[in-house]
Amino acid sequence: MGAQFLVRFLEENIFGRYLNPWAIKIADLIIPFPFIRELFVGDYGIITMALTYAIAIILPIIGTFFLAFGILEDSGYLPRLAVMANKVFKIMGLNGKAVLPMVLGLGCDTMATLTARILETKKEKIIVTLLLALGVPCSAQLGVVLGMLAGLSLKAVALWAGIITGILFIVGYLAAKVIPGDESDFLLELPPIRIPQLSNILIKTLARVEWYLKEAVPLFILGTVILFLSHKLNLLNAMERITTPLVVDFLGLPPKAAESFIIGFLRRDYGAAGLFAMAKKGELDNVQILVSLVTITLFVPCIANLFMIIKERGFKTAMAIVAFIFPFAFLVGGVLNFILRAANIRL
Repeated sequence: MGAQFLVRFLEENIFGRYLNPWAIKIADLIIPFPFIRELFVGDYGIITMALTYAIAIILPIIGTFFLAFGILEDSGYLPRLAVMANKVFKIMGLNGKAVLPMVLGLGCDTMATLTARILETKKEKIIVTLLLALGVPCSAQLGVVLGMLAGLSLKAVALWAGIITGILFIVGYLAAKVIPGDESDFLLELPPIRIPQLSNILIKTLARVEWYLKEAVPLFILGTVILFLSHKLNLLNAMERITTPLVVDFLGLPPKAAESFIIGFLRRDYGAAGLFAMAKKGELDNVQILVSLVTITLFVPCIANLFMIIKERGFKTAMAIVAFIFPFAFLVGGVLNFILRAANIRL
């Protein structure tokens, strides 16, 4: 609740009422070229979009997660969680250490991809990176998804959670069979349970926030620049025209939903937020809501996460992951739509 309040305060008040309007006024005064001005303060501007997203929306959530993660880390609980999860992760060719980046992915997949370095073999790092990109929603996206599911039945919530969890296990199991390499031994020292020291937690949290500002924010800016150029070159409209038949005919969603999937590539939570707005207006029925949520949860990682995957795993591996996830997400969504409609399941 505290993180949500801070997000709302920063986005609506600090950025919405002050920083962004001031930036637009200053840009209108000192930047004579419309193209450059839009690059900084337009709909896809570095200030009005990238920094607003990275600082106002993500940073409070990530900071809260860093704080909670620091408490779990210093209390000695995380190693015990890794031990308890070891047998489960063995199914996917991993060991208990993989639970750490997976849990961290619920805060931010971009950062969690970097923490996959704790795993010892290349095979394990690739599998965890794949699973993070495929089906682990970041905290911002998860909040929007849960907000949409709140309006549906408990059956719909169970279906969404069951489908995503089941797919993670199935894909992880098959990936462990296909991807070459050895599995590492699970050796982990269990520290004693202790009461965390506030000073240590704050130092760790600040260090991780500093990492986020140095490593992740530049990726958000780069992604926004790419989106801005795509908009100017009408590539976004072309992508929307290409994906509309797939979204409408296969997923059974309204044509407008195609825009949410395109925007979701840059900002996963904003893609889900677009679907949320449609559902709020009554443009999606319950089946369409569930289908769209499953699809966008499994959709390609946000562009910041993609850049991090390229940085950590290499360009070829990143493209292979995207080439698998994109059609797979639509396939699962289309099959789910067919089953729900054919069986006339009420949600």
